[in-house]
Amino acid sequence: MITLKSPKEIEAMRGAGRIARLVLEEVGRRIQPGMTTADVDAFAAECIRKHGAKSAFLGYRKYPCHICISVNDEVVHGLAGDRRVEFGDIVSLDVGVYHNGFVGDTAKTVAVGGCSLEAQRLMDVTEKSLAEGIAQARAGNQVVDISRAVQRCVESHGFSVVREFVGHGVGRSVHEEPQVPNFVDKKPSPKLRAGMTIAIEPMVNAGKPQVEMLNDGWTVVTKDGGLSAHFEHTVLITESEPEILTCAQKIATGSKPE
Repeated sequence: MITLKSPKEIEAMRGAGRIARLVLEEVGRRIQPGMTTADVDAFAAECIRKHGAKSAFLGYRKYPCHICISVNDEVVHGLAGDRRVEFGDIVSLDVGVYHNGFVGDTAKTVAVGGCSLEAQRLMDVTEKSLAEGIAQARAGNQVVDISRAVQRCVESHGFSVVREFVGHGVGRSVHEEPQVPNFVDKKPSPKLRAGMTIAIEPMVNAGKPQVEMLNDGWTVVTKDGGLSAHFEHTVLITESEPEILTCAQKIATGSKPE
């Protein structure tokens, strides 16, 4: 069931979204060569507490970490541990927080110190595809309009979209209806209505779209070992421009979120 948020609920989601964004920015600035992913998760936990929120991921379906940290060929749901990030790695950071009963959910991929031109192009295209998807998040459109915009952007640059994991509604729970695929499928597509809040999150592979799960039961990696990038915003559907709750600004068609 798709829920429409009241003005009071939307204001609470703005607060959660701002905190999620702040945590993501702080962690992204902190990560550097030599840190373990456990170090990164511990710092994220400190940031979340500092802002008066709780991790929306820790304990969710028994997930054991405060944020998701996915390195290089890891697509999503990477676990914190003793792995050290190295110069040239790209790391996807996925942050979800609870604040005042609502969830803010956002992600981005960052380079550790620097990265290859191809890795940078992958990140740029993934972020651009997110902006293209958000631009279609308008009342009267359908979810498939978002999916089509993301897929067209990604594939026009020679990359591929992951099929097994998709965006989703978000609010009082991390995952709500509707699902928001990053590709066009044949399933019925819900109409977008003012008051809906959705997480749009392209997961883009440099090579083929196929993925597999590691033995830890969480970490998803590219099957061909190629790099993967992940960007995400929580978005409010309004009667006019989409509002990005995790960067506190509205965007017009074709513009790029912060």
